[in-house]
Amino acid sequence: MQVLILASGNRSYLSPFVKEQAESLVRKGILIEFFLIKGKGISGYLKNYFSLLKKIKHKEYDLIHAHYGLSGLLAVMQISIPVVITFHGSDINMKKNYIFSRLASSLSANNIFVHENLPSKLKIYKRSQNIIPCGFDNNVFFHIPQKKAKKILGWNKDTRHIAFSSAFNNKVKNAPLAQSVTSKIPNCKLVELKGYDKKQVNLILNASDLLLVTSFSETGPIIVKEALACDCPIVSTDVGDVAQIIGNVPNTFISSYDPKDIRTKIDLILSNPRKMNGRKAVNNFELDKIASRVKNVYMNTLKILKNESFI
Repeated sequence: MQVLILASGNRSYLSPFVKEQAESLVRKGILIEFFLIKGKGISGYLKNYFSLLKKIKHKEYDLIHAHYGLSGLLAVMQISIPVVITFHGSDINMKKNYIFSRLASSLSANNIFVHENLPSKLKIYKRSQNIIPCGFDNNVFFHIPQKKAKKILGWNKDTRHIAFSSAFNNKVKNAPLAQSVTSKIPNCKLVELKGYDKKQVNLILNASDLLLVTSFSETGPIIVKEALACDCPIVSTDVGDVAQIIGNVPNTFISSYDPKDIRTKIDLILSNPRKMNGRKAVNNFELDKIASRVKNVYMNTLKILKNESFI
């Protein structure tokens, strides 16, 4: 099976979750090629239409897999190859993208949603609704004793380190709240997860006393799964599927946006460090398992289309 993946190419690198899922699909025997979209907004995306036609003219792809609604809309404008779209949340929750995502989802051969609450928001019920979250790389994220990780990083063993879920300048992540709370904790450093590769993030999560998520909005933050794989305690606001994922894992807490509530839960972790078994909670989110589910969507889509052609 040969699949063309459509995704944004506006950055100097491919989004990690798209790249990692594609690599996992290759290990499952899927032949993958990429079409990276240049431009922003609906007008910028649609300017890629003729380049896409040129791309598919010279190869016989079984499917196109588009990530996000705008990519999906571009993909369904061609009618020769069936399209599967993965909706990641911002393409549905943001008003400026909603109508385009809804239109794309109605024209695609199949749809994947990273969270169970997304399909109902599109109000499209005639298509399959596959709930497949983004996975984490279990070959990269694993438990290392905290003292060992701190030593490798050269961190002061007596300093409290709290990993923040993203870059401080990402407004959705609500860094000022995290900075306000942690600044009042004695001998504590808030670590910005920006500019590190995956192996470095693994070390940071293992060396940190906890991961702090104060986001206003998320769908299925991969960093939470990565932290659990490292047995790193978590305090998070109730966003996306975080509460569902952490469940009853010890030393993980859902907080409100009240600084006092966040501080109370941080203190609970700092007084009872690293007693948890987070890895077990995320076994089903390993990349290879997620790739198997995506591959099944591909195969089922082609099977359904083949059966329909004989009706």
